[in-house]
Amino acid sequence: MVIAAFFIGHWFLSLFFQTVFHHRYASHGMFTMSRFWERTFYLVSFVVQGSSFLNPRAYAIMHRAHHAHSDTELDPHSPHRFPHVFAMMADTFKTYRRLVEESLGSDAGPADTPRWPALDRLADSWFVRIGFMGLYTGFYVAFAPSPWWFVLLPVHFVMGPVHGAIVNWCGHKYGYVNYRETNDRSRNTLPIDFLTLGELFQNNHHKFPRQPNFARRRFEFDPTWPMLRLMHALGVLRLRPSAASGQATASQRANPAA
Repeated sequence: MVIAAFFIGHWFLSLFFQTVFHHRYASHGMFTMSRFWERTFYLVSFVVQGSSFLNPRAYAIMHRAHHAHSDTELDPHSPHRFPHVFAMMADTFKTYRRLVEESLGSDAGPADTPRWPALDRLADSWFVRIGFMGLYTGFYVAFAPSPWWFVLLPVHFVMGPVHGAIVNWCGHKYGYVNYRETNDRSRNTLPIDFLTLGELFQNNHHKFPRQPNFARRRFEFDPTWPMLRLMHALGVLRLRPSAASGQATASQRANPAA
């Protein structure tokens, strides 16, 4: 049970900071944060993502390109350009590495993306990444009740990319569509997204890319949205006034597939 709790905890902590900090904040600016809280989220993202820490600026640039060119030849990770998910992620990795090198090498890039050069260089070093892998492995050696549990260990090593693979592959191939005018092939994979904390509402998100509540219909639930509202109430972040309610308009609720 210790290994199961560790795996689940790592899965959701890594995912929470990726969806809140990398995606909803760095990529889309759905809310604002003070420099103190931005640096806090930056640092904790590094700790919980560990060996698979994603450079926030590189992530944001690549994700914005995904929205601008969704499911076209210019989309950095459309599943419809590749024969399988591993090919998609290998190509995505090449694009991501190029953006990381550009981010580490200069101040070039969007001014509205978070950047912490010292931490970015530390997190991107192989010494640090391998160190995190060693910590995960040591934990499994100490607590795994049988060798079979070690099949989960590689997921810890690449946790962030695993989340990205699930969202970008499944969210553009499987599920239902609320909004057909998005001009892409995005889907809502789960009506209650317990697996990726709302990230699998891809069709809703592509229709309303700056709306922090990814759920749109009455039966849909984005688990990250109430957490954002709580952090807004506590003063950790400030949701933008147009998005603070997180609710669809009456016309959107009445005709979500228009």
